[in-house]
Amino acid sequence: MDTKGKKIILGSNSPRRKELLSGLDIEFVVDTGNTFEEKYDSKTPHERIPEVLSEGKSYGFHRDLEEDEILITSDTLVLCGDRVMGKPHSREEAIDMLRHLSGRGHKVITAVTLRDNQHCTTSSDTAIVHFKKLSDKEIEYYVDNYKPYDKAGAYGIQEWIGYIGIGKIEGSYFTIMGLPVHLVYDELLKFIG
Repeated sequence: MDTKGKKIILGSNSPRRKELLSGLDIEFVVDTGNTFEEKYDSKTPHERIPEVLSEGKSYGFHRDLEEDEILITSDTLVLCGDRVMGKPHSREEAIDMLRHLSGRGHKVITAVTLRDNQHCTTSSDTAIVHFKKLSDKEIEYYVDNYKPYDKAGAYGIQEWIGYIGIGKIEGSYFTIMGLPVHLVYDELLKFIG
């Protein structure tokens, strides 16, 4: 992809987002300097939370953007029924999340924000993931060996638990991994012009 001299900045520490953005064959730098606190109003509709957080990360970037820069930020959450699942803070919380997801379908919503010094656009994509019934032994093995504390819903689809536990997905695999690259590509085309 020809970025026509624009400098692309990924405002995320996630190795998965870095890997996925690399798949678009564009040059970019990672800069995670940010002042945003990941909080949202309790009245925010659940489906909109990732958009609010993604945009917050964009505007919380630690400096003004130069004329030739485009910043990409993103946020992912898991929604199972009415339960919102971000990143677990402990082993117990990770195990509890996976027990809740076991044998059920859930939504994975990933929002992405692109911003330059004049424009900002945020969009999101939703995928549905169906887990088989997981045993406590499987859940504990995964949490103890993969330590999924940096992942919404306490799991990574591309890891062991995804291999053994996910029977069906509806939507983009990449949205579930944490970056809807099809949206990023389409929005970048608009920004680059």
